Amino acid sequence: MLRTALLSLGLAGAAYGCAAWLTHDFQVWTAEGARRLEVVLVPVAAPAVKIDGPGIPAQPLSQWLADGQSVTLLDFVYTRCQTVCLTLGSVYQQMQATLQEASKTDAAARRVKLLSISFDAAHDQPKILQAYAARLGADPHFWRLARVPDAQENQRLLMDFQVLVLPDGRGNFEHNAALLVIDQKGRLVRIFDYAEQQLALDYARYLASGVAP
Repeated sequence: MLRTALLSLGLAGAAYGCAAWLTHDFQVWTAEGARRLEVVLVPVAAPAVKIDGPGIPAQPLSQWLADGQSVTLLDFVYTRCQTVCLTLGSVYQQMQATLQEASKTDAAARRVKLLSISFDAAHDQPKILQAYAARLGADPHFWRLARVPDAQENQRLLMDFQVLVLPDGRGNFEHNAALLVIDQKGRLVRIFDYAEQQLALDYARYLASGVAP
């Protein structure tokens, strides 16, 4: 009986240790939660994959993001999406309206950029992205749309930022949706749920103000 009790205690201790390691000392319980904590602890540099889009000549994403001044709110979409991307589009419209108004008096608001990257690059050519931007009322002073034309580079970007995209076999995709905050050095530093749009925008403006390290 004593041996059984000791074995049970040993198994319980091992399970506890494993759970603590998997959840960063019980701070998170989901893969998405772990992803968000990891980028806070260790920011992820944007890869030098080439992007293009309406008003964006072909250039490395890292170069476009790391201008030393602007903070970028980034999301991943595709123009044929009829579900979560529509919600993200509405979120960006609201954030754009806030920035347009705030930029009249707040210099930090003028240093916040919105960027939507399509992961469906083969379909979402620049002309299609331009039409999509027009439908959403994207103001290029605040909100740009882009894609990564090269398929391998596209996959690298999704992998680096841990964006899950799965074809559904019917020409559409299942994908996770979030608001990614990229700092002035081109590093992914925070991830917010799209329902936390005000929190994400406030944090981006805080970084852009130069108060944050």
